[in-house]
Amino acid sequence: MPRFSVIVPAYKLQARLHACLESVLRQTYEIDESPAFDLEVIAVDAGSPDSCGEIIDEFAARDPRVTAVHLPADPADPGQGPGPARNAGLARATGDYVLFLDGDDTLAPHALRDIADRLKASGEPDVLVFGHARIHCSGATEQPPVPPQLTESGPAPFQLAERPALLRQPAPSWNKAYRREFLEREGLAFPPGRHTDTFWSYATLLAASSLSTLERVCVHHRERRGPAVARGRYFDLFPQYDRVFGFLDSRPELGSWRPVLARRMADHLAAVSAAVLTAPGLSARTRAEFFRLARAHYGRHRVPGAAGPRHAGVRFGTYRTYRVLRGLRALRAHGRAFVSALVRPARTAALRLHYRVQRSLPLREDLAVFSAYRHRGYACSPAAIEAKLRELAPGVRTAWVTTPEYDTTVPAPTRRLRPGGFAYFSTLARAKYLVNNGEFDHRLVKRPGQILLQTHHGTPLKTVGLDLMDRPAASHDIDFARLLADADKWDFALSANRHATLAGERAFPAAYTTLEYGSPRNDVLRRATDVDSARLRDRLGIPGRSTVVLYAPTYRDYSRSRHLPLDLERLGRALGPEFFLLTRAHHAYGAPLNRAPLPRVLDVTGHPSVEELLLVADALVTDYSSLMFDYANLDRPIVILDDDREAYEAARGTYFDLRGGPPGAVARTEDELIDIFTTGHWRGSRSAQLRAAFRARFCPYDDGHAAERVVRRVFLGNPGLPQSGPALPEQRTRGTEFAPAATDALTRS
Repeated sequence: MPRFSVIVPAYKLQARLHACLESVLRQTYEIDESPAFDLEVIAVDAGSPDSCGEIIDEFAARDPRVTAVHLPADPADPGQGPGPARNAGLARATGDYVLFLDGDDTLAPHALRDIADRLKASGEPDVLVFGHARIHCSGATEQPPVPPQLTESGPAPFQLAERPALLRQPAPSWNKAYRREFLEREGLAFPPGRHTDTFWSYATLLAASSLSTLERVCVHHRERRGPAVARGRYFDLFPQYDRVFGFLDSRPELGSWRPVLARRMADHLAAVSAAVLTAPGLSARTRAEFFRLARAHYGRHRVPGAAGPRHAGVRFGTYRTYRVLRGLRALRAHGRAFVSALVRPARTAALRLHYRVQRSLPLREDLAVFSAYRHRGYACSPAAIEAKLRELAPGVRTAWVTTPEYDTTVPAPTRRLRPGGFAYFSTLARAKYLVNNGEFDHRLVKRPGQILLQTHHGTPLKTVGLDLMDRPAASHDIDFARLLADADKWDFALSANRHATLAGERAFPAAYTTLEYGSPRNDVLRRATDVDSARLRDRLGIPGRSTVVLYAPTYRDYSRSRHLPLDLERLGRALGPEFFLLTRAHHAYGAPLNRAPLPRVLDVTGHPSVEELLLVADALVTDYSSLMFDYANLDRPIVILDDDREAYEAARGTYFDLRGGPPGAVARTEDELIDIFTTGHWRGSRSAQLRAAFRARFCPYDDGHAAERVVRRVFLGNPGLPQSGPALPEQRTRGTEFAPAATDALTRS
């Protein structure tokens, strides 16, 4: 007898059905000594007019775990909903547990293994509820944080009365695993029509004597895009709720749940009413009929006190009332847009005049303004320089440009500025010193006497600046004329090493002075102690003796979706209990790498200081991120995951082949990465030799005093600079001609 029966109904889904079935058949888990029989897939052709039936037959012919079922087409009701197909699959299921999967959805890798583990750990419950992610019709994946209702903490299994919030979860059938004996005992089946999951999910949750939850995402559900939907999609909702309350009537012991379900029905009807109001392809008569039925339905099943003011639109509403309210909302929106259209140009003109007036006033010799990463808080080399400036020149006032969400990262003595405001333009106009690792504002007019220091983002591996002109995938939003105009405003450009100097002067040709002083953001790495690292580990909640691995991949220009070649849960399990994994996504993605909590894995994407994370980590795993050049200062192991070099090189380009001189071991796949750690190669003698050569090449001036050198040179005009390691070269003044290619210079050296 198989452990799982996965039922897949298919109707007009030929383009997605292959991926769906493959995602199920690729599942890996072990229960007994015969894992091939732990799974059966019952694929049901629901009378589909396309090739779904042929695809199902192909899978059944090549894999004995697949059972093909063909239902006759119903000309009177084409696409009659998934209910009959699911019932047909359920009648043939023999597994301990049953899962339903739509023909265009997919199971996440190792989902069945994790479901099996959770079922065993929670005492074989009647129903297990797990997380899911939605894939938009554009292909983008939306993985919302796992709701608290799915927490695995607390007793398991449990009864619905102990966690009634599960009824507020989305009600599809495909986010649950059902014990087959429970379904047969209760005589549960899918009703006909659409919205069939409404009855099924409420009925199974209410009838189950034991429940459990799984926090991880197990199903990727694809939203469908098509022409205007048929009238029945909305009107079929009413008989489904009639069946829900009929189910309650047939089981008096469940009567106490009626107020909860009445509230859920009111919420659902209110949401669908809003959709009906704007749905294309519906006549005014059809809309009016829906609102009349919704009001009648609410009156038939409502329970006094079960609904609140937000349900008044369903309780008292008519189509005419909704149209009036919609017109009032539209009128209010147009009024706001009209006022905004008047106010915005006036404010822009006022800001322009204000900035012009401020530029006519004397410079403030004691004022310096800083920013980093397009105003995303106190970070990078500008932060290190600002802190050192307050130490060495307390008479200089500093201001930091940041958006409100990053206010807490800015030190108390430093003034905060909002980008684009009047105070912002006043400071840009009158500050003597301007420091940034990007650009301030293209409207900045650099005045005589102002000094602008460009710190960059560290040592570049991937191409930047003008070197991106022949790479459209990476430069689609770059205005190269503006880029050159901004570079013309620089007085100084900071460089960490000779490679960064050559690459920077080629990519940003202008008449600035290059300061090859090292990276100020790395000063903290050279000066921190073991006590500092231990304190940071405690703050993050990392177990004391754990070996911490930081995984920090960079952005992919060639893909709109996030590149994640690792199964983080598998990696954490393979490394073993002595390891603790930190994950940090690139800020461009706006989302963490792992949304669902995983054992011994902590996402630190939102941590304000990447330097602190580097201090905590015992090893770094990255790909093409400049973090490798910073982390090399700690002389700790670095492993490069180089799984997509050809695609990355074609889209973004790099200044040198990282495989020719890596800072440590190089893995091309997840299996190779796991092997590097399990065999100890990540910290072997060969890795140490590679790291030493890499550090000598790219970190010659990182001695903990780079920020001090910058402050003394730029702000104090003091040529007496502290040195360590190689002698500091003379500052290099560039003209407007191009420097030789960085790759050529490195090859010659």
